[in-house]
Amino acid sequence: MVNQASTIRAVGGHSPMSSPQLSHRHISHAGPKDGRGGIAAAAAAPTAPGSDIIGDVVGNFGIWQLRTILIIFLCKIPAAWFMACIIFTAPELYPRTEFSCDTSYLSSSSSNYSVSDNQCYVLDENSGGRSECEQFSYVSSFDSLIMQFNLVCLRDIFIAWTQYWHLFGVLVGGVVGTKMMLVVSPRSTYCVGAVAQILCGVVTGYARDFSLHCAFRCLSAVCCAIMFTAGQAIFTDITAGMHRIGAIILYDTFWSIGVILLPTLSSFFNSWSLIYVGITFPTVMLIVLLYWTPDSPRWLLRHAVDHHSITNVEEIVREGAAINDRCFKIPPDFRQQLEQLSEKLKAAPAPAPWTQLWQGKRAKTHMVAAHLALAFFVINFMGMLLNIRSFGRDYLVPNTIAMGFSEIIGCFLALHFTLKHNKWKWQYAGTFNILAGMLGCMGWLFTGADSMDADLKVSLWMIIATIPKAGVSCAQSMLLACMNELVPANKKQIFVFSVVTWARVWLLSAPFFNVLKKIDTALSLTSYSVFSILGGICTCLLLTPRTTAAPVVPQMEQQQQDKKEQSPLNAPVWTIESDVHNTRL
Repeated sequence: MVNQASTIRAVGGHSPMSSPQLSHRHISHAGPKDGRGGIAAAAAAPTAPGSDIIGDVVGNFGIWQLRTILIIFLCKIPAAWFMACIIFTAPELYPRTEFSCDTSYLSSSSSNYSVSDNQCYVLDENSGGRSECEQFSYVSSFDSLIMQFNLVCLRDIFIAWTQYWHLFGVLVGGVVGTKMMLVVSPRSTYCVGAVAQILCGVVTGYARDFSLHCAFRCLSAVCCAIMFTAGQAIFTDITAGMHRIGAIILYDTFWSIGVILLPTLSSFFNSWSLIYVGITFPTVMLIVLLYWTPDSPRWLLRHAVDHHSITNVEEIVREGAAINDRCFKIPPDFRQQLEQLSEKLKAAPAPAPWTQLWQGKRAKTHMVAAHLALAFFVINFMGMLLNIRSFGRDYLVPNTIAMGFSEIIGCFLALHFTLKHNKWKWQYAGTFNILAGMLGCMGWLFTGADSMDADLKVSLWMIIATIPKAGVSCAQSMLLACMNELVPANKKQIFVFSVVTWARVWLLSAPFFNVLKKIDTALSLTSYSVFSILGGICTCLLLTPRTTAAPVVPQMEQQQQDKKEQSPLNAPVWTIESDVHNTRL
């Protein structure tokens, strides 16, 4: 039923005007006018396929969407800090100078013993046997995670173990956030994740039991994943077309900004606990910025239970239209159209089951290639960043910043491929990763060059690491933004969920590839480079289906076109088949 009272309020009290360029004071409640000064019917102007009243009013992109996107993008910064903080909370310690085996725990009768050069073993001179050192003493100006939990020698595998629990939290958080948004609005989900992240982050930093530290590091990652999952649901709902694809592609640029800022933030603290506090409390600002962050309007309509829900959506859309200077797009029956859209969204068919993803043209190829490609790339994206610890503690700051900038370059490269080479974007990104991966395998050429200058050697390591890193960032952001193009509309949601969840399961292995540096620095880098090559091959197998949509022609132009087609001057003259279609005299 039409809400007549709302319609009367919308148009009453204002004189008709022939121009839509009204002041905000008048157009915030007035519908668009036609050339005669009357109210134009909502159905008079045809809309593009797949659009609705919300998209027609606020537009595909504007200042309102830009403001929302920038606010939501900020949640990627603490997410990057929580993931990469292990680089600075657990820097490598040098044996003898910064840690040594404390032999005071040995009995006084066992006086004939010595300690190995790496301070990891106690050697018994009488029997010739050796045992692991059980107690250490530390001399360092920075109170690191390694010193807190004695993660030296063979115990340094537990550094990767803490990172494993963070990545497990990302996996769980993505699933939890998706399921929460079935009953809780994206904005409320985002807020819950932000508040919980503050609490869990502080506990993580002050936990003095290693198991408790891992548990709350996992919970902190869950909260981060909930935040950026819910945030993406908001800005993808209020944008459309290439603007939406561009926003998703550039979502990870703020992750990279967080990586670049992390060395500066860490330099202010002399304890790993304070670093956790420092990366936690900026989230308070994200909660404050929620005041200027709208909820997902279509989610609210889909779950509307009374007229108050429709009113909430109406206020959100009117605010967006006012900020974008598009209030003249609001029709007189705006509320009625919102109610109709709500019923349409509620009556929408359920997404296709997962088994149907394997059915269709090239469906099996796309399923296998997309799942494998994103798995390879997310392992690389996280693992290669953490792998810079193997290039030496003295170079952590410049190497971390270089990795962050390479990620940003990769994101903009993905945007370029998508906008300028959309037809073959998958092949461009895949080929780039294949070539970059081959370059990354060249570390074996100088890994044994002990006479090479240390700075030059690290510079070469970083050159052959940052180029594959840029390729991985390019392909990963393109997959996350565009892989839903590979399937029909009713399969998009389950397809993206399946690919992302599968990739995050394999992401759990990323920290343990860095252990290969114990054998050779080139080995860990080569393993990631091989993943780049394999991911690039899988990406080249993807191909967006070609669909041709008839252009939308306004009614007046269509009538003129029909008259033009009736003219004898426009009759076809060719009587034989030709490769040139629609040839006219």
